[in-house]
Amino acid sequence: MNITICEFMDGKSVDTLRQRFDVTYDATLVDRPQDLARALAGADALVVRNRTQVNDALLAAAPQLRVVGRLGVGLDNIDVAACEARGIDVIPATGANALAVAEYVIATSMMLLRGAYLSSAAVAAGQWPRPQLSEGRETAGKTLGLVGFGGIGRLTAQLAQALGMRVLAYDPMLDAGVDVWRATGASCSSLDDLLRAADVVSLHVPLTASTRNLMDDSRIGLMKQGAVLVNTARGGIVDESALARALREGRLAGAALDVFEREPVPAGSNLADVPNLVLTPHIGGVTRESNERVSAMIAERVARRLLGPTTNEERPWQHVA
Repeated sequence: MNITICEFMDGKSVDTLRQRFDVTYDATLVDRPQDLARALAGADALVVRNRTQVNDALLAAAPQLRVVGRLGVGLDNIDVAACEARGIDVIPATGANALAVAEYVIATSMMLLRGAYLSSAAVAAGQWPRPQLSEGRETAGKTLGLVGFGGIGRLTAQLAQALGMRVLAYDPMLDAGVDVWRATGASCSSLDDLLRAADVVSLHVPLTASTRNLMDDSRIGLMKQGAVLVNTARGGIVDESALARALREGRLAGAALDVFEREPVPAGSNLADVPNLVLTPHIGGVTRESNERVSAMIAERVARRLLGPTTNEERPWQHVA
């Protein structure tokens, strides 16, 4: 049986798969559609990250495909319905990168609240902006608002509470009476109330028709003066032009975007030279450790799908699921 891996995967997991399968591994295949189509002609499984578009055209090139493993959790690059219609299982790495994302949210939130970590060039140039940078804020006692309260949101809440933050969460799939609120110590909130109350707003929802441009001018306008916004979820949830305006006008103290409407961000984007804006290239869930966990999980689950069930021994990613 053949497994095609067209985006980067941890080498140990690739080697593990090679012990049992014929593996085609080339992390650049995603950028060479014709070569990818040729590789898929005999593939029983495909392993992707977020750049490969698993759509009708790709599936037509893979007539014997049985499973798609996603090295991550978002499925907006995979036509799940088209896969289901062909009897193809789609397996995401649920939970394996949650800790990496949660730490990213907390780290960038602390940095943006303190407001002191974007001054290296000025200090190295002989300036001494001590008065301006002495108004930073501590994390303890602040309110974190989580838009979406799944596994990553709940782990983020746990880390935030350890720092003394109060946590509000909005999730239309969770009623106010469900046990998760008592279990996590977070407070159930409406979206508008959360935006008005939170010092930090962090997004943890998928990109759907209802969440596209969720954070537009009007909702960003509801946020507290001096609040910060973090998006590690999906590009398109934040109206990037609206965010840039809010930062330039000083209505928000800062923002961090790890995901964008277009990736890579095009040259000349309206996000260029925006004050107090941290931009990272969709790596919130990617660390050395999380890549090992994600890759190990997908390798094991894809192999199980192709060969049948294995033992239920503890896996290295389970502590963050």
